[in-house]
Amino acid sequence: MSRSEATGPEDPDGTGIDLSTELCGIPLENPVLNGSGTFDALAARKAFGDVLVSEFPFAGFVSKTITVEPRAGNPPHRLWETPSGMINSIGLPNPGLAAFCEGDLGELSELPVPLIVSVMADSAEGFAELVEAVGGRAGVAGLELNVSCPNVHSGLIVGEQPDEITALVRTLRPLTGLPLIVKLTPNVANPERVAVAAEAAGADAVSLVNTLKATAIDPDNNRAWLGAGGGGLSGPAIRPVALAQVRAVAAAVSIPVVGMGGVSDGESALEFILAGARVVAVGTENFRNPRAGQVVREGLPDALQRRGFGSLAEAQASTLS
Repeated sequence: MSRSEATGPEDPDGTGIDLSTELCGIPLENPVLNGSGTFDALAARKAFGDVLVSEFPFAGFVSKTITVEPRAGNPPHRLWETPSGMINSIGLPNPGLAAFCEGDLGELSELPVPLIVSVMADSAEGFAELVEAVGGRAGVAGLELNVSCPNVHSGLIVGEQPDEITALVRTLRPLTGLPLIVKLTPNVANPERVAVAAEAAGADAVSLVNTLKATAIDPDNNRAWLGAGGGGLSGPAIRPVALAQVRAVAAAVSIPVVGMGGVSDGESALEFILAGARVVAVGTENFRNPRAGQVVREGLPDALQRRGFGSLAEAQASTLS
């Protein structure tokens, strides 16, 4: 077969390496998503025009996290650069459910890739309102459950407690036929216990890792730099931690894992695949390069070939000893 004959929808870069895959039945041309809140597709489209749509850097798009009521986010300062990483304390600013459904959702559904909407609430009732409202809208392929908020009824962080995850997912599972992807925190001793609970309750996938708790001190006044006092560390600095947790979770569950935490090129993306992730998400790198997703995708074929794989599926099927 000639190079041109091998090039097709699953091989847009003409390498002969098939990068196509799927996540919970959602077809993807390649395994590269964005991390929620790290790439503003609407702002990027305004800045770069329709080329953003025709040359979209990700195979699937995860929205900013939406809450029932509007959120202004945390007070400044919100970002602090670290060696090989970044601490963010953005605080999930968003227009709220009603405004999102009336405005942003329509434009996001025009993107040329599947749309996954991220939602968060501080109670099962709030999550249910979000899931029912967003899950019934055309153009939504899946839902990400951001479970980093304390439950108002128990005071516990839902994503840190297997029992809380079980109760939440069991409540939400009957409300939608869309895939439910539970976003896990790394700030627990055994994330695999939370992942197992999510799977048993009906989750279709889990994603990890979210950011690690962190803070920064202002060198000029010896106070916390971030307006909220602390935030979350992300970027290549946390990649070894993320790989260890992805590997542990992937070994404990049979549902797909979305791996993230310092994905910056094809090699680091493949490391997550080999640790057990089905797909990866690019986060911090988007702040430095709005085409980071494209860079990761274009680097994957060479990374796969260097490690002896003829396709993404072969790498996904391999296991670390």
